[in-house]
Amino acid sequence: MKKLAIASDHAGFDLKESIVAYLHNEGVAVEDFGPVNSDSVDYPDYGMRIAQAILDKEVERGIVICGTGVGMSIVVNRFPGIRGTLCSDLYTTKMCREHNDSNILIMGGRVIGKGLAQEIVKTWLETPFEGGRHQKRLDKIEDIDSKLKSKGEL
Repeated sequence: MKKLAIASDHAGFDLKESIVAYLHNEGVAVEDFGPVNSDSVDYPDYGMRIAQAILDKEVERGIVICGTGVGMSIVVNRFPGIRGTLCSDLYTTKMCREHNDSNILIMGGRVIGKGLAQEIVKTWLETPFEGGRHQKRLDKIEDIDSKLKSKGEL
């Protein structure tokens, strides 16, 4: 992977900092999109930055963290071409890469601990997309996006 971006809100800040340190230790190039402290911020601002960076090809994939992960999930998945997956276990993490080619990993900073989060990140980064029948399904999702765009609904 060429480059990974990460961001959180205030509720995910501590977990984000832990994951950034873990990634640096593993030799992964990571760009921290903020915030810089645990002061209250609005999660949509940070989720949008990560999604747009992926769509602009500034980074290949991203990680976003908020309190439960649900808010960030709602934000990033509004962007056509983004496949954000909320993960709190290793099986879901593996499947979201193999079957869905997840390009944004979403975690809840108040839901999972730092050790599990590191294992989730490791699994997500190391698991390849299988393609094949799964690509056909992703193509159908892209078709939905295209149809909604042409109708002016996106």
